[in-house]
Amino acid sequence: MKNRALENTRDIIDIIRNCDVCYVSMVDKESKPYVIPMNFGFADNAILLHGAKEGKKIELLKNNPNVCIVFSTDHQLRWQNEEVACSWTMKYRSALAYGKIEFIDTVSEKEALFHQFMKNYSPKDFKFSKPSLEEVQIMKVPIDKLEGRAYGF
Repeated sequence: MKNRALENTRDIIDIIRNCDVCYVSMVDKESKPYVIPMNFGFADNAILLHGAKEGKKIELLKNNPNVCIVFSTDHQLRWQNEEVACSWTMKYRSALAYGKIEFIDTVSEKEALFHQFMKNYSPKDFKFSKPSLEEVQIMKVPIDKLEGRAYGF
């Protein structure tokens, strides 16, 4: 089985919906890559992220808002011959989402997006206090481009 690019957007979105963590890649001021794992939400063709209002990640994203977000799921080790190392491989499904970070600053918009964010982890409805919403940085990444690949499926 060869790696295959996924052409159907629904298949790629299914990968995103099956993940509980994504990896957000960005570029630092010296043009070096910087990648961090993050929890996320997905709604209206956008990835939703949250974190502290200050720190390395925020500084880098304010300097250059371009990101590539990686999702990977359904990992399964397999082999054709258990005694031949080169026949070992991994089944997987993965997706890449490209876009630009938008910083969300109004409390009402933060609250609406946080509800969408939490749907990735729980069907419950949550209440958010104004001080909590003021302290958190919500980021939205409208998806400019999606790519997906699968091997073994």
